[in-house]
Formats: sequence, C-alpha cells, structure tokens
Amino acid sequence: SLPYVLSLISPFTFGQTTFAVNMVFVVFELLMLRRDFPAVFWLQIPVTILFGFCIDFFMNLFTIVPDAYALKLLLCLLGTALVALGVAGQGIADVLMLAGEGAVYTFAHQFHIDFGKVKVGNDISLVILAAIVSVLTMGTIEGIREGTLISALLTGIIARFYLRHLSRIDAHGRIYLAPHKS
Repeated sequence: SLPYVLSLISPFTFGQTTFAVNMVFVVFELLMLRRDFPAVFWLQIPVTILFGFCIDFFMNLFTIVPDAYALKLLLCLLGTALVALGVAGQGIADVLMLAGEGAVYTFAHQFHIDFGKVKVGNDISLVILAAIVSVLTMGTIEGIREGTLISALLTGIIARFYLRHLSRIDAHGRIYLAPHKS
C-alpha cells in the first residue's frame, strides 16, 4: 500500500516506488545486522529492480477488475493466499528474498518473535503509514480499501500456517523443509 500511495503523489511509477521502499528495508536490515549483514543480501538490490520492472510491466499488461464484489473479494483472498505461499516458500527454501520480506524474517529471527506476527505487524504498519501519507498529501485516503486491510491482516497468518505445515524450525530459528511423512 505504501509504494502505491507514493506512486499516486509522485511522478514515479508503482514499480519505482516499490523499489524505493524496498531500499529502505535493505538499510533497515543493514542497521539491524551491521557486521553480520550477509554479502548475498546486496543482491536484493538488483532483484528488487527486476521486481519493480515486473510490477510496472504487468500492471500495464493486465487489468482484471471484475464487476461483482464477491468475485473481487474472492480474487483478493486467492491473491493473499498465493502471496503468503510465496513468502513462506522463500523462507523454507532459504533463498534470497525481496528486502521487505527479508527485513521481516531478519527482525523475527533477531528478536525471536514468530514470523507471522512480525509480518502482520509490518504489513499493518505500512498500511497505516500509507493512510497517513495519503491524508497528508491528498486530503483523503486513496489506494487503501478493504482488500488492502484483508491482505495486511491475513498474509502473515497464512504464511505462518504454510511455514508450520511445510517446514520445521530449529532451535536457532532457521527454517527447514518439513520431512515427508509417509
């Protein structure tokens, strides 16, 4: 929601503002980890450039806006579940993450807090910040509706469900693929 609102009030595209917000997350990770900041985390920068490009490309390519409210809600829930699966999959696979998710995983690991709770807190904080920016710059709340709130509240919860059922977490907070049960 924050990158979208920033794109509404600036000459930058949604993909470009997504990149900028993710760079704030890279700085957050760097400040949190300091000397322990893995060199591989620097790869979040080119990955986020590509991600921002993909956002702009596909936003221009596809416009799916069903008329029926129930279908809009269903697509929102399906999209949220798929995003949560992607977020959990990055953690389970222990692959390079986009900086937004990487910062959440890093914070959860550093402070020994459940990832799902940190994810929900982060997402809600970003929605609140987006609403504040929107009101201060446009005089009203733009770019945030019930779908934004549903996604902010449920993505972390659903990701935590996937993490618990598709992986295991060791005593050091590392996430591993769950052993196959026959």
